[in-house]
Amino acid sequence: MFTEMIQPRFSETDALGHINNTVVAVWFEACRTPIFQIFSPELDLQRWPLIVASIAIDFKAQLHYGDEVEVRSWISRIGNSSFEVTQQAWQQGHCCAEGRAALVRFDYQSQKAMPLSSEQRAALEQHNQ
Repeated sequence: MFTEMIQPRFSETDALGHINNTVVAVWFEACRTPIFQIFSPELDLQRWPLIVASIAIDFKAQLHYGDEVEVRSWISRIGNSSFEVTQQAWQQGHCCAEGRAALVRFDYQSQKAMPLSSEQRAALEQHNQ
């Protein structure tokens, strides 16, 4: 499991005074960086090997400005060319949001999915729950 602390910014609040729901997707993507580095250690966008096939987020409680948010990320499924990342946003001891992202190893030149390498699969399995 990967964990990262986020300090919500005032600009991420909405008119109701809580963190806007669109912000959680951005936080989750930022916290997938260690997973991206399994596929591209330098995060080289000219040779990017992944696409996002789907994302979903379930909101369980409001997130608020002023208190840190812990984002927990892990691999929840590994397929032939794809894998799923599950992520949770915790604030004040409560899971406030849970999301899933399906990512695919992808060759942009051929526009086709590529099988995960044995090294990539092994690295993902270290964070599989």
